[in-house]
Amino acid sequence: MGSSRLPGKVMIDICGKPVIEHVIDRLKMSKVLDDIIIATTTSVKDKIIVEQAKRNGVKWFCGSEEDVLSRYYYAARENRLSTVVRVTSDCPLIDPVILDEIVEFYKKNDYLLVTNAGNILEYRTYPRGLDVEVFSFDILEKAFYSAKKPYQREHVTPYIYETYENKIYYYKNNINLSKYRWTLDTEEDLKLISIIFNNFYYKYGRNFGFKDILKFIQSNPQLSKINEHIEQKKIG
Repeated sequence: MGSSRLPGKVMIDICGKPVIEHVIDRLKMSKVLDDIIIATTTSVKDKIIVEQAKRNGVKWFCGSEEDVLSRYYYAARENRLSTVVRVTSDCPLIDPVILDEIVEFYKKNDYLLVTNAGNILEYRTYPRGLDVEVFSFDILEKAFYSAKKPYQREHVTPYIYETYENKIYYYKNNINLSKYRWTLDTEEDLKLISIIFNNFYYKYGRNFGFKDILKFIQSNPQLSKINEHIEQKKIG
């Protein structure tokens, strides 16, 4: 709830549901996830997120607001996870099909982390807002004990990217679509995402995905201009 650019963004209503419920609904369509766990904070203002998790029938964990790496670690340890699939709550258009593809690739190959996002911008090929990271609990634990810099604690995975560069796989789309921005961080992002939801949600509910959105955006090129000037916050 403490977002600096769009306060309370995960509880903003889109088509009658808060953003975080749309994220949960879409993750429930995954065929590979065993659990959905909301890793929120101990802050009083985030109690509303715990209540939302209860309403949606998913697990939750409350940890540090600043040290997000520790929050992830303790949430994973408490739930005895062997593999962590990281999705941020500002991605209400997350695609469960893409998520499942990335998880299956991770399971079949010997990488410490597989992602379609990551911290090397030229490796991105998917629109921002479909971001998935998959990694083992063991490597999360190593990061928890070894990461010292504030940005490594705040952003969860930078230590892994910086330390194990050769054991990371960047999962890529066959066409580079990284110019598109479908994440929620500003009022402009909200305007675009609301237009996308209004076009699909009342007809199809949660049953629309990456390819549907892409076709809609490409047929209406003026839409991407709404937030194309927004810069992602820098890490570090």
